[in-house]
Amino acid sequence: MIIFADENDEFQRLDSFLTGILKEYSRSKVQTFIKNGDVRVNDIVKKSSYQLKENDKISIIIPEAKEIKLEAQNIPIEIVYEDENMAVVNKPSGMLTHPTSLELKDTLVNALLYKFGENLSDVNGEFRRGILHRLDRNTSGLLMIAKNNEAHNFLAEQIKNHKIVKKYRAVLKGNYPKDEDRIDLPIGRNLNQPHKMMVREDGKESTTLLKVIKRYSDATYVELTLITGRTHQIRVHTSYMKHPVYNDSLYGGGKGKVNTQEQVLQSFYLRFTKPLSDEIIELSIEPDEKIKKVLKYYEGQKK
Repeated sequence: MIIFADENDEFQRLDSFLTGILKEYSRSKVQTFIKNGDVRVNDIVKKSSYQLKENDKISIIIPEAKEIKLEAQNIPIEIVYEDENMAVVNKPSGMLTHPTSLELKDTLVNALLYKFGENLSDVNGEFRRGILHRLDRNTSGLLMIAKNNEAHNFLAEQIKNHKIVKKYRAVLKGNYPKDEDRIDLPIGRNLNQPHKMMVREDGKESTTLLKVIKRYSDATYVELTLITGRTHQIRVHTSYMKHPVYNDSLYGGGKGKVNTQEQVLQSFYLRFTKPLSDEIIELSIEPDEKIKKVLKYYEGQKK
């Protein structure tokens, strides 16, 4: 069995994480497996106390360990684009992109397994079948899905080399001071609150381009282009600039005058090269319900 650690698993002890996975075994038994080398992290034997990092590959080779079979669920998903090698879906707000050790159902991957069956890449393991990149649970919008490993590697190479254009819409709190801005601030894990990210000098290079679409009394509607794709990048960058995403309780957005399901943030535009070809695919979707709701309120305030 191979499992990849998610950002939500980071800083968990290896034995605690596996005890949640291998429910038929006690923690002491799991610790024995780890000590005997039946568990490897990134192909290396680690101690039970090892603290997981995001994207760690945990290989479990215990003969009697039962495979975790993810459930294919008939959850409606909007397909924006599809060909023989890939698809692009419009993930709704409130849905996890893929399962974690704590949540195995009602994710996009569960829906994809029902829709596409075995026609999904497995480069990143069973928990991330077809998944090339992610959106936060409460961020909606466009996500690319690979139907096979060849297409997965083709698209992953574009992501790695920043060849894919990804644009977002957001409403920010307050009046952003510039009409256009380039935010170059390194991002790393917040060591005091490991479920969060933060701007830190030793973080990974991170760049966001911001353009104001419209200004309101105490909010700004913006378009954001990701040059890099760090975890929570837009939310961290805008928060650091003192204008967090509207209703983003994790990064200081608080509760705005309009109630929504957390952050008002949507991935609305993708431009990429179609797998195994030279054809350029360009996709765009309309604002989601959260954005429409907030903008409707502020447009009403102006009248």
